[in-house]
Amino acid sequence: MNRSETQVEPVGRHPHPEAVARTRFADYVMLTKPRVTAMVLLTTLAGFYMGSAHGLDAWMLLRTLFGTALAAAGASALNQYLERDGDGRMRRTQGRPLPGGRLLPQRALLFGGVLAAGGILFLALAVNGLAAALVALTLLTYVLLYTPLKTRSPLCTLVGSLPGALPPLVGSVAAEGRITAVGVGLFAILFVWQLPHALAIACLYRDDYDRGGYLMLPVVAGDNAATGRIALLYAVALVPVTLLPALWGGAGALYLAGALVLGGLHAAAAAPLARTGSLPAARRLLIASVVYLPVLLSLMAFDRLPPLPR
Repeated sequence: MNRSETQVEPVGRHPHPEAVARTRFADYVMLTKPRVTAMVLLTTLAGFYMGSAHGLDAWMLLRTLFGTALAAAGASALNQYLERDGDGRMRRTQGRPLPGGRLLPQRALLFGGVLAAGGILFLALAVNGLAAALVALTLLTYVLLYTPLKTRSPLCTLVGSLPGALPPLVGSVAAEGRITAVGVGLFAILFVWQLPHALAIACLYRDDYDRGGYLMLPVVAGDNAATGRIALLYAVALVPVTLLPALWGGAGALYLAGALVLGGLHAAAAAPLARTGSLPAARRLLIASVVYLPVLLSLMAFDRLPPLPR
């Protein structure tokens, strides 16, 4: 056996090109925040289905979801580009591609910009101009308003609920070409739902947000229980808002009863956080809110009423 056969190449000195490519691909995927993008698509789908007054156009739905996915992924990448310094100070986010040093900021900026612009352009050409305009509004409020406001004011959570609530309205507009009562109702539900959801996250990661320099409400208040009381108020306020689809004729009696029960359970999950401010209570509210929304939307879709004639 010769000398070259007995020598071992140090591990990691020359990574295999395929391994590098897989890692790079995974980093770009991470920039898109897949779970956030999936939630955007779920609510867009709900808006499209509930807003389809004259039959479901499956091809139009696919075009809507594709363009929305591009724009949502681009917005997440741009968000991470702007927050890369703060993310590097937070334990929860310091492993992301930019603070981890695995991607150059310029590449993330280009990647996010191309995806966002491409998604909006696609929607304008393949769906309709109003849907594209609403997605552009979502992008602008998320990237240029909510993102910088996180380091300036605890009102960022309230402002951030606007872009988070627009996807179902986008879906309904894509289906009908106009803003409808059902779309507005879904927008209102998503707007209010996000508040206890986001406040639970802020309580759960209060110290981390403080390290990152983000002025979330529990960071400024210095008390999770005070934030929990506000989350409870929003959870209670959500109950009558969820009745709008039934009052406006989008969903029936089964949805109405289910929304009341689900709203009561969701508010009950917020009560312990308001009382104790503990991390387990914040985690339970977060889990409850994550379960609550898809169950509510599924019940709404199941009990959807045929539209009234124009």
